[in-house]
Amino acid sequence: MHQTSSRLLRMTDDDRPFTRDFKDLFSTLMVSLPLTPHRVRFAKIDHTFTSEEAVTNLGSLKFSQSNRMPDPKDPSRIVTTTTTTTFSMAKEMARSVCQKFLEARFVESADGKNDFTSKSAVWQLTPKGMHILQRFCQRNGIQQRHVFELLNSSRNTMNLVILEREPETDKLHRDQATVEVVFRRFVGTEPNVKNSISSSDSDSLSEYQTGLVGVKMAKERKVGDRVYYNTFTGKAVVDWLMDCCTMVDRRETIELAQLFCDHGLIACVDNPNSARFSQSKSSIYTVTEKGQRVAGWVTSSKSSGNPDAHVNGSRAREGPTRDSNTNRMTVILQDPALRLLFREFLRDTHCEENLAFYLDVRDFLANYNAAKRQQTVPKLEIIRETLAAAYGLYNAFLAPGSPCELNIDHSLRTSLAARMTRAVDDDDAMVKSLDEVATLFDQAQNSVFKLMASDSVPKFLREPKYANILRERNLDGQVAVTNGRAVSG
Repeated sequence: MHQTSSRLLRMTDDDRPFTRDFKDLFSTLMVSLPLTPHRVRFAKIDHTFTSEEAVTNLGSLKFSQSNRMPDPKDPSRIVTTTTTTTFSMAKEMARSVCQKFLEARFVESADGKNDFTSKSAVWQLTPKGMHILQRFCQRNGIQQRHVFELLNSSRNTMNLVILEREPETDKLHRDQATVEVVFRRFVGTEPNVKNSISSSDSDSLSEYQTGLVGVKMAKERKVGDRVYYNTFTGKAVVDWLMDCCTMVDRRETIELAQLFCDHGLIACVDNPNSARFSQSKSSIYTVTEKGQRVAGWVTSSKSSGNPDAHVNGSRAREGPTRDSNTNRMTVILQDPALRLLFREFLRDTHCEENLAFYLDVRDFLANYNAAKRQQTVPKLEIIRETLAAAYGLYNAFLAPGSPCELNIDHSLRTSLAARMTRAVDDDDAMVKSLDEVATLFDQAQNSVFKLMASDSVPKFLREPKYANILRERNLDGQVAVTNGRAVSG
């Protein structure tokens, strides 16, 4: 089976590329480049590329994903399923996209250039760019030697904050709980203080290479007649968010920083009457008392008591643990802040593919239902694209030996293999095939949901570092409300 798909960058209503499409385009480009050493002045720098190489390759990119497996009907026969995705664009557009990669902090100059106009300019991936590429390669089973060597280099150190987004609009979730989760990472478990103002305000971003330290702060800073502690600049806020989160557009960093201000987590000390965040290096901010409580720098009254009380007490009230964990899983999927933390927990325990598959199938089924409702002429083209997406999901998560192979029921796996290896030779068969695939994917999604609920949720609840936020989010209270709605409905 061979499905092809020509991809266009989806754009948001504020003319920004959808984050996932943008990251996939970047990663596909990096895989296509040789990433060989290039000489810069008197030294050779490994795993680099030139502007000309990047712009040329972006003009016609092709990415194929294949899986070989025994034919379910005849094990002696090998069947290969392949999904090929192509991107194409004019040279000037390619140059503009490369510049966007630079602005997103995916790449950085190795020879002091600040744009892609010079054909011979040399570029290398940032730790952020390598993290993006690594996630793409893990999902798609990419093991080319040059990529493997890059990702195993000492520069691959980043642990990005994976921000949750609205699937239809790609907008960041802006609810207070999600903002506070990101804020905790932004300021760190303790202040990242520097003894001198020049150190805290420097433009160097090398300290953020792991993503595990908070924004750089000056231990003391005199503003007017008053001395403030743990201060940082507006520029430092934007730099940290851009370097340590999955944002690709600077405008989003300013929006999130504004939410830090709106929720009373940070305050401007040189212009206290201004409610508007400024990204200027001359604008000085500090963490408020509320921000210190949210960050866990000071003890909150809500944090006292038994950290397991919210779990143990609810079990006594709610009956069977299995049902409780199923309900908790539902709430986690619906709550962006909890989902962000749950994703982080799954990443730490090497199970993130379960959540990734669940959410990808959710998006796939939404696109499938939209395609079925489509009444205009391009309907078959949309169905063809949707079917190609299904093969991409199958090759990534469900095919035998796939890079993120999931643990699902054997009979369901066999049914999927039989369906996905069956040829589709006309339009009617393609529509019928998509219907069957959607049904099977829905079953696989339910299977993965149950696995996460029974195995991952209990471990997540017992993880000490999430105890405070789970208590603040009142997970079991949300479960009770959800159950109440279900009963009343």
